[in-house]
Amino acid sequence: MGVRLAATKLHIPPSAARRPTFLPFVAVLLLCSASYLLGVWQHGGFASPSESPAVSIATAVACTTAAAPATRKKAPSARARSRSSPSQPSRALDFSAHHAAAADEALTSAASSGSSSSSSSASPRRYPACPVRYSEYTPCEDVERSLRYPRDRLVYRERHCPASERERLRCLVPAPRGYRTPFPWPASRDVAWFANVPHKELTVEKAVQNWIRVDGDKLRFPGGGTMFPNGADAYIDDIGKIIPLHDGSIRTALDTGCGVASWGAYLLSRDILAMSFAPRDSHEAQVQFALERGVPAMIGVLASNRLTYPARAFDMAHCSRCLIPWQLYDGLYLIEVDRVLRPGGYWILSGPPINWKKYWKGWERTKEDLNAEQQAIEAVARSLCWTKVKEAGDIAVWQKPYNHAGCKASRKAKSPPFCSGKNPDAAWYDKMEACITPLPEVSGASDVAGGAVKKWPQRLTAVPPRVSRGGIRGVTTKSFAQDTELWRRRVRHYKSVISQFEKKGRYRNVLDMNARLGGFAAALAAAGDPLWVMNMVPTVGNTTTLGAIYERGLIGSYQDWCEGMSTYPRTYDLIHADSVFTLYKNRCEMDRILLEMDRVLRPRGTVIIRDDVDMLVKVKSVADGMRWDSQIVDHEDGPLVREKILLVVKKYWTAQDQDQ
Repeated sequence: MGVRLAATKLHIPPSAARRPTFLPFVAVLLLCSASYLLGVWQHGGFASPSESPAVSIATAVACTTAAAPATRKKAPSARARSRSSPSQPSRALDFSAHHAAAADEALTSAASSGSSSSSSSASPRRYPACPVRYSEYTPCEDVERSLRYPRDRLVYRERHCPASERERLRCLVPAPRGYRTPFPWPASRDVAWFANVPHKELTVEKAVQNWIRVDGDKLRFPGGGTMFPNGADAYIDDIGKIIPLHDGSIRTALDTGCGVASWGAYLLSRDILAMSFAPRDSHEAQVQFALERGVPAMIGVLASNRLTYPARAFDMAHCSRCLIPWQLYDGLYLIEVDRVLRPGGYWILSGPPINWKKYWKGWERTKEDLNAEQQAIEAVARSLCWTKVKEAGDIAVWQKPYNHAGCKASRKAKSPPFCSGKNPDAAWYDKMEACITPLPEVSGASDVAGGAVKKWPQRLTAVPPRVSRGGIRGVTTKSFAQDTELWRRRVRHYKSVISQFEKKGRYRNVLDMNARLGGFAAALAAAGDPLWVMNMVPTVGNTTTLGAIYERGLIGSYQDWCEGMSTYPRTYDLIHADSVFTLYKNRCEMDRILLEMDRVLRPRGTVIIRDDVDMLVKVKSVADGMRWDSQIVDHEDGPLVREKILLVVKKYWTAQDQDQ
């Protein structure tokens, strides 16, 4: 091609252009050879390579004028490698000679890079282990820091992140002594290792309610609850007699004040995915128990801020003796539930004051007090245009209208007004307001505001209404379909280079740090893997996609990765980070994000980081000082793509190892 181009520009006669010459080929060969040798010299000369990390892939890039097909060899598993000779080296990856922005830039910078190569090859900073008292550290729900904030309306239980560098931990949070790999799902629903969450408080406080009990070196979860003494399964069956839980119309649920999340745990067998939350309070480690069981959960509280979910997210919300004062503050908390409920969604309440005529003595409250509380809750529900579906025994169910077409005319003057101007999806430190979030306009009284979603599992791959109606900037029906197929291909590539992906149950709790449209989670769900994904949408990007994620029947939350996540250490088996470090470039220090990733990752957990090769080299230089084994591998489209993948395995170590 270079010959034809020269002939055109210089007007050389065709006969001369066809005259054979080998000089260009010789020049290209010499140039590639020089670039390769220079790259090898810059990355440590010809010394023998180091021992391969826990996850590896052999990558070769041919230096020829035509791209040769990339050859990949799947590395042996960690177990197989432990049986082989430890002296067998693997070839070190070298990207400097093949992945510069342009070949000319690589050549012109060769002289200056030589002077800096010695400093870049210096040993990475080694991050120390935190003291053992930080083994359950939650940076934005720190118990000591929370005491500085008002007790009114539980504001002190909300997120309060470190305000200065002096407050931030720059160390690795240790696992407790004796930590063991959690049981695989579905066994983990009913049993966990006591050493992983060494707390007995709930086993004493909730002993008669069958929440949790200690059994030697294990914790048992019988599936009981305060309002379901016969077990969560029977309780859910009772709910299913009132609303449709088995036809796929209900997929996403919200459990407020979840305890150890038995309600959400037993909904999973019905293909209903619950987001459970509870504060870090006197019920020590209740959310941590839920996560150890393999059930989706976050630390959270209804106080003054909106819940970190978009409007119209959940098909169902639930409170089982959650102790939230729904009738107070002008119904503010029920108004917030209304915001996050989908049109036609259900709210389920059990516990005080429901069925107070039966329980008032045991609750140690007067009949008058309980009756007044229920009447106040009923009044708030009516002001939201909710319809009471049924009250049966200990359970009461209300339904949100499918639209607000007839709502304004039927409400009383003293009802809360409709909100005006505020983004209904804004929910990152945004304050709750005593006004109703208006539903999108409809053309007919029977229409579903914002558009109806398909039943599960069809809604996983169907175009979300927010996309089909143009509600997400830059996303069309066509680009959504392309994104879905792209992530199917990428997940297939991940499985080809990470042998653990093929082992059912190896990964249960998964975090996607930059979920976009939820394509990664959808590809995993479509493959039938027994896992769930927490889809986080960074607050610095296009936050409107989180609503579409929920319309697909998936769950997630907003998150600023310059801050800590509202979860306990060792939450996730697998973390996926797509372009996170490019997104947060110049926003906060890289190691702040990496240390948070390490905090929420379980020992022997896996990290997949996708980004530009130059960014990944920087990330790896920090990660190498964090007790991580890591290696950069090629993009699924081959070695000539600048975007690469950093595969990581977190080493196993505990507080006991730290002390030795």
